[in-house]
Amino acid sequence: MDNTNMKQIQWFPGHMAKTRRLIASNLSLVDAVVEIVDARSPLSSRNPEMDHMTKNKPRLVLLNKSDLADERTTQQWINYFRRNGCEALAVDCKSGKGLKSILPALKNTVLKELMDKREKNGMKGATIRLMIVGIPNVGKSSLINKLAGSKRAKVEDRPGVTRTKQWVKLDNNTELLDMPGVLWPKFEDQSVAVRLAFTGAISDDILDIETLAMKLLSYLAENYPNSLTERYKIELSDKETGLDLLEKVGKKRGMMISGGEINTERAAITVLDEFRSGKLGRITLEAPPQKEQ
Repeated sequence: MDNTNMKQIQWFPGHMAKTRRLIASNLSLVDAVVEIVDARSPLSSRNPEMDHMTKNKPRLVLLNKSDLADERTTQQWINYFRRNGCEALAVDCKSGKGLKSILPALKNTVLKELMDKREKNGMKGATIRLMIVGIPNVGKSSLINKLAGSKRAKVEDRPGVTRTKQWVKLDNNTELLDMPGVLWPKFEDQSVAVRLAFTGAISDDILDIETLAMKLLSYLAENYPNSLTERYKIELSDKETGLDLLEKVGKKRGMMISGGEINTERAAITVLDEFRSGKLGRITLEAPPQKEQ
């Protein structure tokens, strides 16, 4: 990534500490944990404390927004999670793509032992209770609303909307426990924080948006150059900085202010918005650890 200096990102509102306690105190009420991550940054969008918080509870990982991510890399991530003991599926909670695979995956793989035990004991139709977890703005509410067939959970495109736990009953003997989004006290690796900022998991209010756009443009120029040349009709060269790229985008889009200066703030907002909405193509921000692919 571009080595432009950026202030240390820390983001741990008080309600997120409360969420950790909620998860711990409600774990005994559910049969499995469904963890939603962003398919564009599956590791960075996982709370590193989640393994500890959910203990040995069976877990299904959903790679949401997979329609925005690089398909090949998404498959590598699915393989990675499966090799590390978690069943994983690629889904898109807004369109509903892949959601019909969730219950079969839970019953046939994640909860197979429990299902077999229930059938043996004459409890085949017993309710399955699932805890839905994930960081803010990763798609928990969209998932629940799609599965429930109505707007049961509040959905907003900003972090931290769900503040309390909510039980949602589905038609097929399934109950979902929606937990508020939880981040972690300190980002040990600032590149994780930057990836979360790229996707909007961290509020833009606490970041320098131009610096963020410069970092994103540098990453794209190195890893997805065609997405920049095709979208913005700009030429790329080897020694360009993030600022050079941002100015090129602004100039090409006619974002000028008095005196012939380029409005880099407006260009930055455009780049981030177009990345987040998929207008730059299918892009993944990180690959699985090499030895685990």
